[in-house]
Amino acid sequence: MPADKILVVDDEQSMTQFLSIVLRKEGFQVTAVNNGKDALDKVRAEGFDVVITDIKMPGMDGIQLLSQLKKHDPSLPVVIMTAYASQQSAIDAVNMGAFQYLIKNAKNDEIKLVVRNALEMRKVRSENLFLKRELKKGHEEKVIIGSSDEMVRVFKMVDKVADSEATILIQGESGTGKELIAREIHYRSGKAQGPFVSINCGAIPRDLLESNLFGHVKGSFTGAVRDSAGLFQVAEGGTFFLDEVGDMPLATQVKLLRALQEREIIPVGGTQPIKIDCRLVAATNADLEKDVSTGRFRADLFYRLNVIPIRLPALRERRDDIHLLVDHFLKRHAHGGTPKLMSKEAMDLLLRYDWPGNVRELENVMERALILDESGTIGPEDLPEKIRFGHSQRGSLVIDTPTLTLEELEKEYIMKVLNHTRWQKKRASEVLGINASTLYRKLLGYGLDKGERPEHMETPETPDAHAA
Repeated sequence: MPADKILVVDDEQSMTQFLSIVLRKEGFQVTAVNNGKDALDKVRAEGFDVVITDIKMPGMDGIQLLSQLKKHDPSLPVVIMTAYASQQSAIDAVNMGAFQYLIKNAKNDEIKLVVRNALEMRKVRSENLFLKRELKKGHEEKVIIGSSDEMVRVFKMVDKVADSEATILIQGESGTGKELIAREIHYRSGKAQGPFVSINCGAIPRDLLESNLFGHVKGSFTGAVRDSAGLFQVAEGGTFFLDEVGDMPLATQVKLLRALQEREIIPVGGTQPIKIDCRLVAATNADLEKDVSTGRFRADLFYRLNVIPIRLPALRERRDDIHLLVDHFLKRHAHGGTPKLMSKEAMDLLLRYDWPGNVRELENVMERALILDESGTIGPEDLPEKIRFGHSQRGSLVIDTPTLTLEELEKEYIMKVLNHTRWQKKRASEVLGINASTLYRKLLGYGLDKGERPEHMETPETPDAHAA
């Protein structure tokens, strides 16, 4: 792996020599220049992982260099050097986007720590950029399907608000596609070139949620062995999606409100505010107005989030879209082959069902039916009993060999699902309707002690794809 490249900029040769010696001992590849213009030319020509620059230099000073570097590469960490910790220009530089400032008489360990933290930030931003490109590449596959009046109203609202900077609150039941709508807003906005970062507030332990959102400084709690950037910083220049915001503890709600009002955050254990620039989109499956009345959610935060409300209808409220969704899932899971057909009887059952799990449940049901069907046309026997309203036929689940035990039948079905999902155990457990831990225990019972696909096991030729 090539060494990380550090550019040192200072008109004092003694300073560039000192920093070069310290950083080269750490294995970094160091280049030194004595003015801002040469530094900018070097970055444009060669590319660097971190730039350390003095703030006061003749010609192009550190602030001007910072501005030019941010235009060239917004993700490049720039460390500003200053003679005094209280120097206002250094603080202003941080507010303009500098990663941090260093005092010129800082100890060697402090210099190395700041550089390593800057490299960590560079890595996080690069990984997020890669993720963003992958999401864009697959964006057309994860489209929002619907032509009902209810969904047309949603689409029109998305078109109207995507380019604004206003905070958006998406409300809807689980499985209605709140994150898909948030992504659609992002990709239609002026921040589409920035990252789309998401967090499920209900899935993060309460004592770690603040650190995930706002970052933390070294030593702020047990296990905080280094400074760490929060997701607000990772989302810089893009969109930050807060899913299930209603599950956020009241203490964290206070800090989120301050971040929205002041456009700045303070890491856990820190004292220095950090400016933020990202568009916030929140979502919830709860009745936040009711939670406000009971004291579970802050009224001031609710009004700050609910600038533009978007309500997603449940699938039972837009049954006209079920035909379109079924056709979409049949084509998606055909993997380029000829899609299977739906019998009229099976479609009638889907149209009558209430879909408490909404579109997500419909996709799981369709994937299960595609696995079970062997005729090319999905019938009622391929649907779960709860949808068949008591129909007892098992269709393609019936095994030709009558001597198999119930345990052997279960194993055969589980293996069939695992093969269909290319041994993506999380996806397989969703199709099976069991927890991932339950699936893992069953695999252990089958002698697959690592939960891995045996080499002789047949797999589909085309990778499985499914909506997030």
